[in-house]
Amino acid sequence: MAKWIIDQSHSQVGFEVKHMMVSKVKGDFGSYTADIDAEDLADLTTAQISFSFDVASINTRSEDRDNHLKSADFFDVEKYPTITFKSTNIEKSGDDYKVTGDLTIKDVTKPVTFDVEYGGKGKNPWGVEVYGFEAETKINREEFGLTWNAALETGGVLVGKDIKIKVELEVNPAA
Repeated sequence: MAKWIIDQSHSQVGFEVKHMMVSKVKGDFGSYTADIDAEDLADLTTAQISFSFDVASINTRSEDRDNHLKSADFFDVEKYPTITFKSTNIEKSGDDYKVTGDLTIKDVTKPVTFDVEYGGKGKNPWGVEVYGFEAETKINREEFGLTWNAALETGGVLVGKDIKIKVELEVNPAA
């Protein structure tokens, strides 16, 4: 199997969650790593994929909110500094894929499936072959121990349960 690396200048790991039942908060993790082993990225079914997100690198464009998310109320980065994902099964679905694996947040591991869209391949200006992918899944944050919330005077809660995770990747062969 060949090793592949993420071009972090052309990739992003993001998320979104409902705020006050009426809008969305979007954010990302600025620091992450991935191990991707595959014979050919045009056929992901043979790949082994794992990710690690540095939770302290969370960015929602609000320092106060980011600090709260890093606290014991949410991610507790002192005890649980990373979120990890390791693929266990990859199935082709038309031109795209269903990538199932174990997602670990805090001390909770659960299976999740990402819908992965194959964006295609090309050669960059330096002659290196690159592949593009977009992956998305939705999780219930409370199932991973992220249970903090606040009731609103008008009814409802401050933070929604469902979190969309979206990963956009440009992948190159390891040098």
